[in-house]
Amino acid sequence: MTPSRFLHVVMLSLAITLTIGLSSITASAESLRDPVVGAVYTMTNDPGGNAVLVFNRSEHGTLTFGGSFPTGGLGTGGREPHFGLGNAGALTLSADLSLLFVVNPGSDDVSVFAVERDGLRLLDRQSSRGRQPISVTVNKHLLYVLNAGGNVGASDNIAGFVVDPQGRLAPLHDSTRPLSGDVTAPSQIRFTPDGKVLVVTEKATNVIDTYTVGHDGRTTGPTVTPSDAQTPFGFDFNNRNELFVADDFNDAPGAGALSSYRVLRDGSLQLVSSAVPANESGACWLVVSHDGRFAYVANTVSSAISVYSIDPRSGGVTFDAAFQSLHSPTDLDFSRDGRFLYALNPDQLGQGSPGINVFRVDSRNDSLIPLAGVSGLPASVDGLVAR
Repeated sequence: MTPSRFLHVVMLSLAITLTIGLSSITASAESLRDPVVGAVYTMTNDPGGNAVLVFNRSEHGTLTFGGSFPTGGLGTGGREPHFGLGNAGALTLSADLSLLFVVNPGSDDVSVFAVERDGLRLLDRQSSRGRQPISVTVNKHLLYVLNAGGNVGASDNIAGFVVDPQGRLAPLHDSTRPLSGDVTAPSQIRFTPDGKVLVVTEKATNVIDTYTVGHDGRTTGPTVTPSDAQTPFGFDFNNRNELFVADDFNDAPGAGALSSYRVLRDGSLQLVSSAVPANESGACWLVVSHDGRFAYVANTVSSAISVYSIDPRSGGVTFDAAFQSLHSPTDLDFSRDGRFLYALNPDQLGQGSPGINVFRVDSRNDSLIPLAGVSGLPASVDGLVAR
């Protein structure tokens, strides 16, 4: 790392430590004495040097700054539309929570960290085998990355890697596959829970791509399914391989919705619920509760989180309620125990200070109770994952 890059990271770390530390002390002095039971991660997406920001999580859900860890790669900076990259899933954790994978969209590569008690340790950094990686997913020893190359004059694609026991990445030969077209404004890639299908959403083309995963890790596809709504964005699954997709409708006022599908063995999708509205705007990011009973959708334009009930028999969804969330929430994730929901708010509309909103989930009805969050993050922050 060059002296100037090192100084940049040190100054960023100091600035965030002061801002977030003071915010956390003001919000909850008790949280500083609580034992650390987990963490929340986001990335700076800084074009001068990408880094992962770590926030230690207490048993009460509160966050304290745990450090800034350079990825060795570059970000792109915050820019519209859709809060920078128009993506979901820029960071992901391995199933055993020992490895953290992060995209570097400005240098076209992916970084791998070991998750340790006192923070993160960089293990590897490899080319994403495309341009502008924006989303990453892992299943056991397989990792796939979604490259939005069409945004920068190349072509959109997905590419696979093998993760070895030491956390290093090896490109999987003959695993690069196209999307439905060269320029699709893709948003997210993710394995189904059983690891047999990969799903990708395309915003510009209003389609959902699926790829079946062979025993050798290579994929066949895409099978292209027209979305039953406009602008499919973020998505998640329950443990029955049912797919839940946030429908943005190009940020049309009050049009945000949620659709659900059944993922069949051949990778095809069977529609279950079509664009169930919540009367909110900018439905872009989505996460399903650990018990599979509820789906939570971040509405960036109306600064709200919509909650839907999931029918355990059919996979159909019903809108329940919406809860206010400060300053245009984006990526969402639950703590590993499912008790707390975290929402990133880059706040590129200038309504406040970029930060992370914290909610306690009411176990009786899965409503959201706001807690003290953190602020003072860079405006370019992108992606969030929790443990």
